[in-house]
Amino acid sequence: MASLDARYAPDSSYAWLRLAMSLLLGTVACVGTWSVVVVLPSVQAEFGTLRAGAALPYTCVMIGFGFGNIAMGRIADRYGIVVPVVMGALLLGSGYMLAALAQTLWQFALIHLVLIGIGGGAGFSPLIADLSHWFRKHRGLAVVFGASGSYLAGVIWPQLITWGVAHHGWRATHIGIGLTALIIMLPMSLFFRRRPSVEHMAADDAASSSARGDLGLSANQLQWLLAVAGFCCCVAMAMPQVHIVAYCGDLGYGVARGAEMLSLMLLLGIISRIGSGFVADRIGGTATLALGSAMQGAALFLYLWFDGLTSLYIVTGIFGLFQGGIVPMYAVIIREYLPAKEAGVRIGIVMSATVLGMAFGGYVSGAIFDYFASYRVAFLNGLAWNLVNLGLVCWLMMRARPRNSLGNSTPAAA
Repeated sequence: MASLDARYAPDSSYAWLRLAMSLLLGTVACVGTWSVVVVLPSVQAEFGTLRAGAALPYTCVMIGFGFGNIAMGRIADRYGIVVPVVMGALLLGSGYMLAALAQTLWQFALIHLVLIGIGGGAGFSPLIADLSHWFRKHRGLAVVFGASGSYLAGVIWPQLITWGVAHHGWRATHIGIGLTALIIMLPMSLFFRRRPSVEHMAADDAASSSARGDLGLSANQLQWLLAVAGFCCCVAMAMPQVHIVAYCGDLGYGVARGAEMLSLMLLLGIISRIGSGFVADRIGGTATLALGSAMQGAALFLYLWFDGLTSLYIVTGIFGLFQGGIVPMYAVIIREYLPAKEAGVRIGIVMSATVLGMAFGGYVSGAIFDYFASYRVAFLNGLAWNLVNLGLVCWLMMRARPRNSLGNSTPAAA
């Protein structure tokens, strides 16, 4: 029995295999947050709406995705990760097939809210929470790897969808996406049947309780502080991520160039996420989050000054490198300070706040564009929200620094 327990211990070879499988699963499940971005120009033309109206399905899918993160996280805490994975596969499969049949913008948006958005939630917070239980020494790295599924989806799916729309139309492409989700996710769910031991969960709960006492905040106070900070950073993040394709089209470079920039942004974002995991395992989640927030603000500032084709590729690459590690750090902080047995729902709440920030940011950026006929003010809006996030995170970082017996702050232990 001892050898069997060691085989499934934290940071074991099984844990790393589980991480790889989670990355693949998340890449498929998170398609909904990117497919609607790529087809935004086609949807605008199909249903005869303005840019803000065309961005409505994105707002809906992100709201559904946010709710799905909470609901699926709660289910995962109670029943394990298999149930939300199966539910996510069924919701995504049916959602994309029904979206292909939508005759109005409101039908298209509602399907993204109820089916595609909620279904996609199974591939983010529940997977991140599940992975966090299987690692201790390399937990930061494991969390960012798991969260990278959403970015890897952004690298792969926009190119596939752009090709599909060009050769078969957006409706046939949506049917293909739905079938792919069913074919891949349902069989994969069987791999995740094993759950972490009761002893391991109890030890993690004790460690987080001690750390929270040092922080000086209650569990709910920290929860809502992270939620507000996550909302603010993702309002800022949404401007380039949601509108880069349309922005390139407006500048005359074509939507294909915009799709390439989106993929570049997210590919480099994966590198950023992985790097942030190494950093977080050394200096802690709060310091890493503050660093990422400051760098994202710097990248947004660059968008105000450069709009040439080559310079946009460069600035977009910088943005991807700077912001990729931000969102997973909220999950790292939650696992450092909040109860392990509630990880799914608590990570889900904070991740849903980031998703709502993306939804609001995507919509308000489109509304600002419609009013000013320019994205410059939208970039300024994003920069302002980023500054609010940076202030909150820096305050938390200072409280997270351990105190010695004389009350002086000391560096966080590696």
